[in-house]
Amino acid sequence: MKNKEINLPPVPAVLLAIISVQCGAAIAKTLFPTIGAAGTASMRIGFSALILLLAYRPNLKEITSAQWKLVIPYGLALGAMNLIFYLAIERIPVGLGVTLEFIGPLVVAIFGSKRLVDYCWVLLAAIGILLMAPWTNSRLDSLGVIFALLAGALWAAYIVLGGKISKIMNGGQAVTIGMLFAAILILPFGFFENGLANLTPKFLGMGVALAFLSSAVPFTLEMKALGQLPPRTFSILMSLEPAAASVCAFIFLQESLSFTEILAVLCVVIASAGSTLTAKK
Repeated sequence: MKNKEINLPPVPAVLLAIISVQCGAAIAKTLFPTIGAAGTASMRIGFSALILLLAYRPNLKEITSAQWKLVIPYGLALGAMNLIFYLAIERIPVGLGVTLEFIGPLVVAIFGSKRLVDYCWVLLAAIGILLMAPWTNSRLDSLGVIFALLAGALWAAYIVLGGKISKIMNGGQAVTIGMLFAAILILPFGFFENGLANLTPKFLGMGVALAFLSSAVPFTLEMKALGQLPPRTFSILMSLEPAAASVCAFIFLQESLSFTEILAVLCVVIASAGSTLTAKK
């Protein structure tokens, strides 16, 4: 029986992918009190790896040494990024965690540029960070902020490695094997935290749903959209992630942001969209 492809226009597909990821992050946080951040990350990545393995069934024997040298660090960066991001939003609001993490891709987008306009976007993003800094916002946990920024640095590494591996390896196969190594990295933390010992059928079901929401669904939608949208348009749409995260966290977790924090999110969103709009073709 042939799989029927969902005929969704590219822009709604990207928006739905963003909502799916951020709803997944908000739902994940509801599991933290019972199984912990590391246990939740272990479930998400572990089930995501299984879903992708069933979907793509990569032949490991066909992978070359050059591909292994990139796909392993790519997967480790993916795993570490997810684990540290969950440790961040365990301590600070999801919307602010995503905003701080988004600094990583923004730095990659404008790295090496010497144009004045790009320095303006960096300055605007820096203002957003300062508005959320623990010394200007006493309600934010310092370690949570550090974790979010570290997750952003790992996201930057993930983007750079992903760009390199996409040139020498099939995308679905690369993500699948990368997710496998991410699971290998994260699972020990889940067991060490002992959160996985509290798993019940209900939590396992939520773990599968989380894997679909945070990985399987958005990955499929984004891959479809990337084939139809110009990279610049795609990047501008992705700039909405911090705002989407704030809205989803408010709906699912009742995490409200102060005026200053909302202003910080807007600074990063505008800086990210602006850097894309003014980027050289």
